[in-house]
Amino acid sequence: MTVLQSRSPSQSLLQALSRFAPRHEDRPSRADYAQLPRTWRSDLLAGVTVGIVALPLALAFGESSGVGPAAGLVTAIVAGLVAAVCGGSNVGVSGPTGAMVVVLAPIVARYGAAVVPLLSVLAGVLLFVLGAARVGRAVSYLPWPVIEGFTLGIAVIIFLQQVPAALSASVAPGQNAAVGAFRAIEAASWPTAMTSLVIVGLVAAVMITLPRAHRSLPASLIAIVLAAVGVNQLDIPVHRIGALPASLPYPALPTIQLSALPQLAGAVVSIALLAGIESLLAARVAAGLPGPDGMTTGPINPDRELVGQGAASIAAGLFGGMPATGAIARTAANVRAGGRTRLAAITHSLVLLAVVYLAAGLVSQIPLAALAGVLMVTATRMISPATVRRVLRSTRSDAAAFVVTAVITVSFDLIVAIEIGMVGAAFLTLRKFARLGLVHRETLPGEPCPGDDRIALFRLDGLLFFGAGEEIARELAGGHGAEVVVLRLSHLRYLDASGAEALAEVIAHLERQHVTVLLKGIREDHLPLVTRMGVLARLRHGEHLFDDLDDAIRHARAHLSGGADDEALADASLARL
Repeated sequence: MTVLQSRSPSQSLLQALSRFAPRHEDRPSRADYAQLPRTWRSDLLAGVTVGIVALPLALAFGESSGVGPAAGLVTAIVAGLVAAVCGGSNVGVSGPTGAMVVVLAPIVARYGAAVVPLLSVLAGVLLFVLGAARVGRAVSYLPWPVIEGFTLGIAVIIFLQQVPAALSASVAPGQNAAVGAFRAIEAASWPTAMTSLVIVGLVAAVMITLPRAHRSLPASLIAIVLAAVGVNQLDIPVHRIGALPASLPYPALPTIQLSALPQLAGAVVSIALLAGIESLLAARVAAGLPGPDGMTTGPINPDRELVGQGAASIAAGLFGGMPATGAIARTAANVRAGGRTRLAAITHSLVLLAVVYLAAGLVSQIPLAALAGVLMVTATRMISPATVRRVLRSTRSDAAAFVVTAVITVSFDLIVAIEIGMVGAAFLTLRKFARLGLVHRETLPGEPCPGDDRIALFRLDGLLFFGAGEEIARELAGGHGAEVVVLRLSHLRYLDASGAEALAEVIAHLERQHVTVLLKGIREDHLPLVTRMGVLARLRHGEHLFDDLDDAIRHARAHLSGGADDEALADASLARL
């Protein structure tokens, strides 16, 4: 006798949640460090290099987003360490990024910086669930022109966001980057602004010229140090970073205001989507980059990447930081410096941690104009003129998707830009595919016979779907002056319900005009659909379906020579129509 045991609600909940638990291949394992015995030296060196590169960027992104440079540094340490261990790329480097700054700045202006850790935790949870639900591979559906337009727009926004700091001008936070830059120029006090611009120019000059002398030199860090030393030695009155914590804060749950959660839901979704998209793009870029040895880093695990980035943002929020993403520039620097395992990204976080405990006082004296110069150069390097030219010269639709995405990114919102860019690209792609569905009128095979001028043979090629159905229907239903129409369907590669419905309507229209329709060569994989959609039911006779073209033409000629039976069948069929 079988005894049925009822499950408690808690057991049912645990079973439901277990479906979202990461799979074994999505969890950290010893296999992540299989190459470590051979690569640990290059991994350590790459980690130190990336840590030096990441320091000014973390400070600058934290300051630019409105949460402060300390939050940017904490995020680079905590999120960078968690993502290095849990992410889906062996060489990915995570932390605050320019794209996230663009999203956070207006949120901070509206709700205050105190809400950012909560957003980081909530977005991290959503990202973790998306990764566990196996949606990581969705980034492969982002069209290349949309990605490039998105990148161009981010670069422009990052550059424009630095204009107030570069001019030592105060503007209201949270406004559009272009508007803020214009108002900063209007509000600038030019004697003070010229001093800041000189600092920006010197930082940019060092970052541009130093790599030409020696590529391995940390140009951004050297530029920051020179600017800080010069400003302090000459006692130049410019804004500085200010006090930084001399240690990491203790982890704590962010303050949750239940009444504000509905208003923050849109921000949480935007942050999670942006973090997922940028992290997957960074991992995908890293997978194809050759290191110093000429070898690429291999494939990534996109689902694990989302899980890892979700965990990283949760951890950053618990330590009072901001949402983190995979950083394309720092990841590329890691690969080019020789990073091959997760030890490199872990070392990068430890280097930044050492800065907090050993050099917080020195870092606090860095002028904000120097950080603005670093980000302006970084933004400029994000734009590849060669890539822009390639997109604009590709196709008209791809160029339009690229331009629209870039313009909307700068003018409105990043997530809206991605959505509109994808919709636009999808529309233009469908338009292209619709043109692949063609109707060709062909001459009848074999020796001509009397009455052949009253037989029309059409071949349907390519795709017959919702985007092409109406156009093909107009072609077939047009004036062809035939009494019998033979439709060749064997060259039709794709057929959906809308296409089948359009085909059924064409047959019905022709039959109502007393034109007999014969179908030849319906593919076996299309037959169930055309049957369910009533295409065959629209034919005058059930035997008007052929596998061989010669049989169809022979029947058409026989019908014209004296098909009285078919006329009787036509009356019955028309009655059904």
